[in-house]
Amino acid sequence: MRAAVFLDRDGVVNRSPVRNGVPHPPAALQELEILPDVPEALTALREHGYLLVVVTNQPDVARGNAREQDVQDIHARLRSTLKLDAVFTCFHGDADNCDCRKPKPGLLLQAAREFDIDLAASFIVGDRWKDIEAGQRAACKTFFIDYGYREPQPSACDYRVGSLLEAARIILRTQSSKFVP
Repeated sequence: MRAAVFLDRDGVVNRSPVRNGVPHPPAALQELEILPDVPEALTALREHGYLLVVVTNQPDVARGNAREQDVQDIHARLRSTLKLDAVFTCFHGDADNCDCRKPKPGLLLQAAREFDIDLAASFIVGDRWKDIEAGQRAACKTFFIDYGYREPQPSACDYRVGSLLEAARIILRTQSSKFVP
């Protein structure tokens, strides 16, 4: 089994425009901006044997506010630019009550099955309470990037950090190298 670092997309890997205190996804590939230090963080994690898996809710597709092709174009760019192992996406809205929409752990469980991931040895890095709760439900250690959004915060998390790079440094400092291939 392998360990993974699960990554929320918007606000963790790429810039998430904030309007009225609420983060939003980029609407198209032209708006995609990878956050500073993300390539450095992901390279370090990859070099230490971690799988890098994005798990993202993209409900604007179900709501008719975004095209699935635009979301897929963004994911293709992220996979190629950042050498991600996989991107798992929920296109549903809350009303769909699916198992894949965070805060439910469906995306993480699916990735664990497909990639033989040890969830208890894995981490999730997110900037919203739903990311943290999904990680907790999957028994992962959780990192909350706190941007001070005007929305509910997670009730608890393992670490509160300012960036993915800070999370990566903590992961690499505190974990054994038993998963290094």
